[in-house]
Amino acid sequence: MSNADEAPARQAIREFLTSRRAKVGPREAGLPVYGANRRVSGLRREEVAMLAGISAEYYTRLERGNVRGVSEEVLDGIVRALHLDDAEREHLFDLVRVASAGAARPVRRSPAAERVRPSVKRIVDAMATIPAFVRNRRLDVLHANPLAEALYSELYRSPIRPVNSVRFAFLDPRAKQFYGDWETSAHDMVAALRSEAGRSPFDRSLTDLIGELSTRSEEFRVLWAGHDVRFHRSGVKTLHHPLVGDLTLAYEVLQLPGDSGQELVTYSAEPGSQTERSLAELAGWASTRDRFAALGAVDDR
Repeated sequence: MSNADEAPARQAIREFLTSRRAKVGPREAGLPVYGANRRVSGLRREEVAMLAGISAEYYTRLERGNVRGVSEEVLDGIVRALHLDDAEREHLFDLVRVASAGAARPVRRSPAAERVRPSVKRIVDAMATIPAFVRNRRLDVLHANPLAEALYSELYRSPIRPVNSVRFAFLDPRAKQFYGDWETSAHDMVAALRSEAGRSPFDRSLTDLIGELSTRSEEFRVLWAGHDVRFHRSGVKTLHHPLVGDLTLAYEVLQLPGDSGQELVTYSAEPGSQTERSLAELAGWASTRDRFAALGAVDDR
């Protein structure tokens, strides 16, 4: 790895560990506090080192990104000292893997167009009563069933393909009305991108997307600088659809083991709820729209 390539990898480790260290106070770490004039907002380096069971000099070297030869046991000691959760631990290990890769790093290039396998498409399309789609870890929507396209009709108003959730969230003014809790949704998306940047720092499409968002959105820049990461696997989301109003949906994100980097996302409503009725109404609208589109294709011939 050249010095030019190594510097960003080291910087990523330094910024992540510094940001996590600032979030843990001595009381949270079970350390005594003497006086009120601490010059750091969180733990000092020597405190992290003591909690991790390593020397202050060694921890300082690691925080500066010099991680060649570091053991999993040492990293897990740092994980415990900084109270990192599972997503943060995985991100730290990804950063260390990339920084330690040396000449074995992948060539920086744009990936080939991502394809969703026909059998996966059939599964998604068969979920007629729930919105379902396949996305990659850059949050591009690669394939969606008609109900998912209807649910995310605001995203599909963009001419850019594939549609991208995080680009919509930060660059389209309609997003703050569409997402019932825009702040939480935006933070989750940025945290997902930050995780993917740790896994795939040489993905040109990802770095281009981050560069575009950083250039055009102050809100994105602020969240990106926080270095937060999290798993985005299940939860409840509220959306305000322009046709059917407010929807409260439970979502599940399922990894597709046979398709690296692709995820199946589904939304569902509580049985008997207003959201369930609204989804049925939206499904009817989507079906009618598809029928008219099919008729238009016949007429064009």
